Amino acid sequence: MTYAKPLPVVDAETRPFWDACRDGKLKIQSCRNCGHKRFPPTFYCSKCNSPEHDWIESSGHGRVFSWIVVRHPVPREVYAADVPYVVALIELDEGVRIASNIVGIEPEKVTANMPVRVIFKPVTPEITLPIFEPA
Repeated sequence: MTYAKPLPVVDAETRPFWDACRDGKLKIQSCRNCGHKRFPPTFYCSKCNSPEHDWIESSGHGRVFSWIVVRHPVPREVYAADVPYVVALIELDEGVRIASNIVGIEPEKVTANMPVRVIFKPVTPEITLPIFEPA
């Protein structure tokens, strides 16, 4: 499988997230000390500084918090065939926000608070990207 676009860097903090995506699950961290949900993954809770956390499965549902429509690809040779496309900040039902693409809808029809759900796009044997579509 060849994928010519930039790939995420998988490290100790993010490996459980990317492994879950490869398995078709969207997981976020939940602090064992205070219950704070967090994304992106971090070693320490931003509310109480506890290093103790669990990975919980998200419902995969949320709403569009903010978005842009990309019409001028940079770099052009990598993204020219994709324009126009939507880059959005999705607020998941669990309260965390995740940046991703929205597919399955004309970019001009994306609206604030539009309900979306996660779908998964395998791009390499190791990386499966979580993207969103209208719910």
